[in-house]
Formats: sequence, structure tokens, C-alpha cells
Amino acid sequence: MEIIKSFLCLISFTVLLLFTVVVEANKAHHHEFIIQATKVKRLCETHNSITVNGMFPGPTLVVNNGDTLVVKVINRARYNITIHWHGVRQMRTGWADGPEFVTQCPIRPGSSYTYRFTIEGQEGTLWWHAHSSWLRATVYGSILILPPAGSSYPFPNPHRNVPLLLGEWWDANPVDVLRESQRTGAAPNISDAYTINGQPGNLYKCSSQDTTIVPINVGETILLRVINAALNQPLFFTVANHKFTVVGADASYLKPFTTNVVVLGPGQTTDVLITGDQPPNRYYMAARAYQSAQNAPFGNTTTTAILQYKSAPCCTNKGISVKPIMPLLPAYNDTNTVTRFSQSFRSLKRAEVPTEIDENLFVTVGLGLNNCPKNFRSRRCQGPNGTRFTASMNNVSFALPSNYSLLQAHHHNIPGVFTTDFPAKPPVKFDYTGSKISRSLYQPVRGTKLYKLKYGSRVQIVLQDTGIVTPENHPIHLHGYDFYILAEGFGNFNPKKDTAKFNLEDPPLRNTVGVPVNGWAVIRFVADNPGVWIMHCHLDAHISWGLAMAFLVEDGKGLLETMEEPPADLPVC
Repeated sequence: MEIIKSFLCLISFTVLLLFTVVVEANKAHHHEFIIQATKVKRLCETHNSITVNGMFPGPTLVVNNGDTLVVKVINRARYNITIHWHGVRQMRTGWADGPEFVTQCPIRPGSSYTYRFTIEGQEGTLWWHAHSSWLRATVYGSILILPPAGSSYPFPNPHRNVPLLLGEWWDANPVDVLRESQRTGAAPNISDAYTINGQPGNLYKCSSQDTTIVPINVGETILLRVINAALNQPLFFTVANHKFTVVGADASYLKPFTTNVVVLGPGQTTDVLITGDQPPNRYYMAARAYQSAQNAPFGNTTTTAILQYKSAPCCTNKGISVKPIMPLLPAYNDTNTVTRFSQSFRSLKRAEVPTEIDENLFVTVGLGLNNCPKNFRSRRCQGPNGTRFTASMNNVSFALPSNYSLLQAHHHNIPGVFTTDFPAKPPVKFDYTGSKISRSLYQPVRGTKLYKLKYGSRVQIVLQDTGIVTPENHPIHLHGYDFYILAEGFGNFNPKKDTAKFNLEDPPLRNTVGVPVNGWAVIRFVADNPGVWIMHCHLDAHISWGLAMAFLVEDGKGLLETMEEPPADLPVC
């Protein structure tokens, strides 16, 4: 009997020890984000910009896979705000996802809300940003997800991690830029500069002194965690005379491949290794626009940071700073480089791609033009030929509610907030990428239409660009999920021919896919996360025009397949 008691005691102690080790390994990180107006000077002008904790960009959050984040957001600014944790799966914690009027009502000025969520099964780089109006122009920061304690990267350990946030800067209040666009019906004014870690760099006025500098030693390898935080522009990124080894994207590992240039749509992240294997000098790191929409205005400037070898001479004999070496960048419309880059992506390991499909959607993505309402004056219809810009998926221009969030309406069974009749295919079949598209297809229907999915459904979506107004590369982001990108192509998707191109072995796992200009992309995922999840174009001009839809994923069976209850401090509308 004594032996049994001793054995049971030993087992209990071992279980307790293991539990303690797991608890210690999976930490909870507590942060406080104070949303406030801060004086920020760029391009010779000072603006009262909305920031987190007075920082632009905002704080970098460093966690391990398996850790929990608890972030109290206190709104001391004059605008409503929410924070979205871009790419975090939010398993059963949809209340913490953040998109305004989708999973929560906004945090009003003078109020607060605490986001609580665990990062599970994700490693690499994600980011956080405001998801209200255009506040994310200055309210954003990086999330670095390290391997669990005791684990390592699937590549040689870098000497250092360096987050590089590519952004856009307006020499104006970004909220006013959006409001003016909404008033006139025209496209919003383009930004005045691109930035790297909040700084435009040497090639802009009044910017040389604060240019971002990344130090490196000869022989050293650093992990650059590159994030496209720009509002409306896909970007090329490169470093003079250096090659990148791409090892991850959107917090998923990839089979390593080498490239001279990285392409990122807004919302996307890419992890690259770079080695100090060149003569000690100063080398520009540069980013500029990839512009796929014809005849659309865009910023054609270049933002720069400096990769500076620690042993490089800083100045000439006359005391003048050594001018960094400038890289060659692709042409603004170089779709071939974009295609080569995106087609190089392969998951590191064999992927668990669903091979049988329960829900097969065909979703058109594109712009539109609404005729000027009869009660509007001409100054409110400054789109092409006296129209107002709009956008849609499957001819539905998405309208957000204002009295409840979609998730609250679903959870509390509040009628009249949304319908569940989003179409699984376009209402009219046409030559999507043709040059002669009927003007009758330019005006979508406005509505708050969701698509209902049973828990565990295996979902395939064909995302098809259209030539309505103009074809364009659209970065489509799905909240609450990662998805496999099985294939991409140009023209109209043809199920008889194009399914042969599907990669079912090692497709990349991402949260944002660049749907090729005048082309298509096919994604798959399993609906294993209950809640309401918006899918939208991450060009913010297009979101405001309605280029979005949302999935309502029903609860499954039991606690682990059911959404958590809403937190007590969830903001009310």
C-alpha cells in the first residue's frame, strides 16, 4: 500500500512539474496602448498624428508561439478606434479581432477595451494596426513571434531580428483625406511619401537626418522582418548589391529561396535573411510602388533606409558623408517580377490541404461606378464622367452596420442587422477580364450580406479580378484564418484547365493573397474557427468603397468548437 501511495505521489508531482513548465513556457504579456495625438514632423511639416504611446510606428510586440497577449487600449484621441491583430488566428476569440462594426463596436474617446488572445501554431512576423477609418496610416506596429522556448528556427540562427515597416505618409490628416473622398465620390488623394519604420529617407525633403539605419557586421546574417503597412500601395523592396533568402511569410515558414527583390501587398509580411558579404560600405534599402491599375494616380517616389557596415567609412577625406549605393528597382508596372516572386512560394513541409470540398465559391473582386444620385450636386460626384466610385465582391458592395457589430448581432440573435444571402457566384456571368464589359455591371447592389459556413466545412474560393473601371492587383485578406494558395493565373479562371495547376503538396499558407491584375487566385481552408470573419481588399480606398464580404462560421460541438462569451468590457455602440 505504501508503495502505491508513493507511486501516486510521484505521478502527481510529475504532472504538477510538467504543468508548471508549460505555464512558465507559455507566458502572458501585458501591454497598455494609449491612443493619443502626438506632434510628428515629416517633410518639413508638423502634424498632430494619432499614435500609440506617442510612438510612430507603434511598439513592437515580441512573443513566443503559444504565448498570450493582453493589451489594454485606452483611447485619449478624438476619434473612435479599434485595433486589429493582423494574421492572428484568434481561435474562439473573435471578440479580440478588432475590425470596427464587424467583431466589435469602436472604442469611443475616453473609453478603453482590453484585447486578450493566444497565438497558437504561428511563427514569424505579423503586425497590428487600427481598423477604423484611415487611422492605420500612423497607428501600427510589428508582432514578432519567436519559436517556443527550447525550440529554434528551421534555418541558421540569425545574429539579429530587424522589423522593417513599409508605410505611407500624408502631409495632411489621413482621416480628412478619406472624408473628402467620401464626400466627393472621387478617389482619395495619394500619399506624399513612402516610409521605412516611419521615416521617408534621404530622397525626400527635410528627411536625411532621421533616415532609418540598419547596422551590420561583415559576415553577419540578420533576419529582416518586412511588413507592408502602406494603406493603398503594393511595394517592391530591395537592398543594393545584396541578395535575400526568403524563409517565411505571414507567420508561416517557407522552403528557402533566393531573390534580389521582395514584393508585398498591403497587409503582407515576408521574412528574409541577409548576410553582410559585400565590401564594407553604405547600401540603400529601398521601396517603391508596384502599380498595376492603368491610368490611376500613384506615388512614384522611393523611400530609403541604409544598410551600414560597422567598419564602413562614414565620410570622405573632406568630411562629407559617403553617399550610399543605390539599388536597381523594378519598373512600376513590372507584373512579371511580381509573378515570378509569388510563384516561388512553397510551404516548408507537406501541407494539410483539404482535398474534398464542401463549399465552392467563385468571387469576383473589382471596382465600380455609381451614377450620381438625383439629389446630389455635381461636386459630390467627381468620379469619372460625373459618377461616384464604388467596389464589390460578386456585385455586392459591402455596407457595415452602425448600431451593432456583426458578431454581436449574430451572438445575441439581433434581427435586421445582416442577411446570410451573399451569393456563392456572380449573379451575371461575363468576360471578367475582357475589354468590353457592359456598363450595366458597373453599379453593384449595396448590402450587408454574409455567407454562412458550418463548422468544419472545407472551403475553396476562386478570387477573380475584373476589368470593371480598371483591372488591378487586389491584396485580399481573410480575418480569423490562414489559407493555402493553390494557384494563381491570368485571364478568366477555367475550372477545366486551371485545376491541373493546383499545388496540393506544399502550397504557401498565408492570410493575404495578391489576386493578379486581370487574373485569379484559388485558396482553400477549413472553417474551424467560429465567429464572423470579414474578407476584404487591403487597399483601404477599396474597403471604404465596399470591396469586402464576411463569413459567419457556426459553432461546432462542445466547448473547443464554440466561440467564447463576449468580455465584460466589450465596447457598446
